[in-house]
Amino acid sequence: MCSLVQKYNVPGPRYTSYPTVPFWDIDTFSGKKWEASVKKSFHVSNSVSGISLYIHLPFCESMCTFCGCHKRITKRHDLEMPYIKSVLKEWKLYSAIFDEKPIIKELHLGGGTPTFFTPEHLKYLIDGILRKADKANDAEFSFEGHPNNTTKEHLQALYDVGFRRVSFGVQDYNETVQKAINRIQPFENVKNVTKWAREIGYNSVSHDIIFGLPHQKLEHVINTIEKTKELKPDRIAFYSYAHVPWLAGNGQRGYNDADLPAGDEKRTQYEVGKELLLNYGYHEIGMDHFALESDRLLKAMQNGDLHRNFMGYTSSNTHLMIGLGASSISDSWYGFAQNVKNVEEYQNLVENDIIPLYRGHILSEEDQIIRRHILNLMCQFKTSWSDFKLHLPQIDSILNRLKEMEEDGLVTITEGSLRINEKGRPFVRNVCMAFDLPLQKKSPDTKLFSMTV
Repeated sequence: MCSLVQKYNVPGPRYTSYPTVPFWDIDTFSGKKWEASVKKSFHVSNSVSGISLYIHLPFCESMCTFCGCHKRITKRHDLEMPYIKSVLKEWKLYSAIFDEKPIIKELHLGGGTPTFFTPEHLKYLIDGILRKADKANDAEFSFEGHPNNTTKEHLQALYDVGFRRVSFGVQDYNETVQKAINRIQPFENVKNVTKWAREIGYNSVSHDIIFGLPHQKLEHVINTIEKTKELKPDRIAFYSYAHVPWLAGNGQRGYNDADLPAGDEKRTQYEVGKELLLNYGYHEIGMDHFALESDRLLKAMQNGDLHRNFMGYTSSNTHLMIGLGASSISDSWYGFAQNVKNVEEYQNLVENDIIPLYRGHILSEEDQIIRRHILNLMCQFKTSWSDFKLHLPQIDSILNRLKEMEEDGLVTITEGSLRINEKGRPFVRNVCMAFDLPLQKKSPDTKLFSMTV
C-alpha cells in the first residue's frame, strides 16, 4: 500500500461537485440562466422528493488553523440578527421564483460556527424559513455544533423546530495537536454535548475526526478513536486534513509542511483508524465516512440512494439544493451558483432585492453524464456506461487513463462497467480524476487542490 500511496498521492479535487469550482464556465453564466435552472429543478424536485437547504452561518469567535472554510472571526454577537434577517430576505427572493410552496426534505446549518448564534436567534431563523415552506414528513434537519459552545439550550431549541441530527467537530484529542490547530477541546466537552443530544431525543449524533493534522502521530489517532468508542456516535466522518494554505483567507498557519505526517505515515493513520472503526461495529460509507447499522446513511448506501453534494454524503437525494448565506453554493442539478463571500456585500445585495451571486456554472449534457459517473463512483464505488444515457464518446480515453490502476489491482473494468476494488477505495478521487475532462484538458497552473491520499 505504501508504494501505491507514493505513486497516486497527487493534488486532486474532492468532488463535492462536477465540474469542480476552478473549472466552472463563469463567462457564460448569468443570474437569468441560474433562475431558469432553479425553476426547472423545482418543478422536477418539489412534489417528488422536496428540496434541500444549506444555510451558511459564517461567524466564529476564534480561528481554527486547520479550517479551509469561509468564515468571519469576531466576538460581536450584535451581528447575529442582521445576518439572519438577510438570510430570510434571500430565502424570500428564492421563494418568489417558485410557483408553489416548497417542501423541505433536508436542511443543514453549517459554518463558521452555527452555535455562535444564540438559541433564540437560531429558532427565529428556522421559524422564518418554515413560514414560507412545508416540512416533509421524513425531513432531516441537521447542524454543526462546536462542543465548546453548544449548550443544552441550543440543542433543545433546534430540536423543538425539527432538528434530529447534530455533528460535532472533534478533530483530535491530543493537546499538542489541538494547540497546533488552535482548537483546545477537552473530551469532557464532547462527552457532555453528545449526552445532552441523546437525552433530548436526537436520533443521529455524528463526530468529525481528522487524520494528517500537524504534529499528529498514529498513537494520537488511535487514542482519539478509542475515546470516540466510549461515546458511540451514530456516524463518524474520518477524513484527511486538506492542506491548502495558499487559498485566500485561509487560516492554515502556525505550522508548515514539515510538521505534517508524510504520505505513507498519514495513510497508515487512516488504515489503522479504519480497522478500529470496523472492529467497533461501524460500516464504511463512500469515502472516509462510517456509520452504525441503525443509521440512515448506511441504509441509503445499501439501497443505492446515497448522494453526495456540497454538504457531503447525505441520505436525501433532492434535485434542488439552495444555499443561503454568504459564500453558500447552490445546486440545481442543471447548474451551480455561489454567493458572494463578503458578509457586508452579501447583505447589501440582498437588501436591494438581488440574489447575491458571485459565480456559477450551467452544466452541459456531457457535464451531467460525467457528474453521474463520478457520483456513482463516490457513493457506490462502481459505475456503468452500458445504458446509452450514460455513454460517453471519450470512454476509451478515460479507460486508457485507468489502465495502470487496473494493472495495480485498484479497479476492475468490464465491457460496459467499472468497479473500484477494496484495494482501490483509498484512491477513489484518483479514479474520478480520469473522468474529469476539464482537468485532463488543462491542468491548473497554480495550486488548487489538496492531496488525494
